[in-house]
Amino acid sequence: MKKNVFPCLMFLGVLFLAGCVAGPNTAEHIAASNGHVAGFVLGLWHGMIAPVTFVMSLFTDNVNFYEIHNNGGWYNLGFVLGAGILFGTCEITHSAQKN
Repeated sequence: MKKNVFPCLMFLGVLFLAGCVAGPNTAEHIAASNGHVAGFVLGLWHGMIAPVTFVMSLFTDNVNFYEIHNNGGWYNLGFVLGAGILFGTCEITHSAQKN
């Protein structure tokens, strides 16, 4: 009986996480009101300023954390790399100060 508990818990965990997956972006590849579609470079920038943007988005309705009018995968890659650059730089600086 105990052998069956772990696989069942794993299945339920995966099922739970699958329910948290984001839905489709219906504004992808559609230009914003200014006619602009965010690409890789803007995603890189948005990823780097994500912590500041997140805090600002909590207090104002005019600031969004993520640009929905983007070109898809390239914007997403830039966003992830930008966030990684920011947090990776912080980690390198922190570990250099320890040594």
